[in-house]
Amino acid sequence: MIYIDNSATTWPKPPGVKEAMVTFMEDVGANPGRSGHRLSIEAARVMYEAREALAALFHAKDPLRIVFTLNATESINLALKGLLRTGDHVITSSMEHNSVMRPLRHLEREGIELTVIPCSSEGILDPGGVEKRIKSNTRMVVLTHASNVTGTLLPIREVSALTRRHNLFFLVDSAQTAGACPIDMEKDGIDLLAFTGHKSLYGPQGTGGLVVGERVHEKEMIPLKEGGTGSRSEFEEQPDFLPDCFESGTPNGPGIAGLLAGLQFVLKEGIEKIRHREGRLIEKLIVGLQELPGVKLYGPENVKQRIATLSFNIEGRTPSDISTHLEREFSILCRPGLHCAPAAHRTLGTFPEGTVRFSLGAFTTEDDVNFVIGAVAKISKAADGR
Repeated sequence: MIYIDNSATTWPKPPGVKEAMVTFMEDVGANPGRSGHRLSIEAARVMYEAREALAALFHAKDPLRIVFTLNATESINLALKGLLRTGDHVITSSMEHNSVMRPLRHLEREGIELTVIPCSSEGILDPGGVEKRIKSNTRMVVLTHASNVTGTLLPIREVSALTRRHNLFFLVDSAQTAGACPIDMEKDGIDLLAFTGHKSLYGPQGTGGLVVGERVHEKEMIPLKEGGTGSRSEFEEQPDFLPDCFESGTPNGPGIAGLLAGLQFVLKEGIEKIRHREGRLIEKLIVGLQELPGVKLYGPENVKQRIATLSFNIEGRTPSDISTHLEREFSILCRPGLHCAPAAHRTLGTFPEGTVRFSLGAFTTEDDVNFVIGAVAKISKAADGR
């Protein structure tokens, strides 16, 4: 079996991830911050080590400005609904995942003004198009770091320069890039970074977070939920300091222990090394598929402009038919359809059927890529009648 659906969730995980989760369940198991005994203290230590590892990865100054959530989706909702008010204007791109588009459409119905900037047919965003649409009531720009459909990297550093110049908040959805591409909160000018643990951070599902930059005051943000935090228990009002103000309820201790192990794997391997290796493999895949009859690829050819994710179609075959054939005949697991990003597919001209998506990961091999190219070659030749 060849698994190339890593944009949905990475698999397999590094062995240390499962071991860390089992160790937490067997040897720790307590609720962090809720008790004074040694197991509770040990659980809190695991959580803080995970914050420190995330701060190192994202070059964030203060680990306590990292809020744990269930995933990038919850983080995006927290940032958008926490900071935007009726009458505010927000700018986004036409390549966004529904994790961004759906809460924005909800907020639009509640009185937020929304501008969606069209990207090119390769998913490329012109930063100048962002600046042209900034208005007096613009409060935030929100962009995906890389498209989950085409793998196209958006110019976040160039856009952040605009947001700083106009004193706007900049929210980046790093679901596809955290752990796969270098991210620097300071150099990239990011105010709010939403990340998920179960993709290129190689942690378990149900983990993620929001890095809250220094320009964002936590008292400006409305929590998504209130409740017990283990701190300021004498008060019936929500704490007003990070990270407690946004972390009500018992956290996913075993999951965060697994996330810490995934982060340690990424930090040990090194982001630049991971990026170089995945870039080499996706380039090989692109070159191999380009030569096949009836195969249409989407996104930029230049691997420096993309992550290790590639969408394609075969003339005369539907995406679902192709992916079913790949699994049944070749045991290749991928993802067809709209990938929870209908706006992106409208941009590409692939709506409503979508595309077939291959997404590589740390455990994808060169032999895997060669086999995948051969499998698509057989399907494309059959579709071409050869």
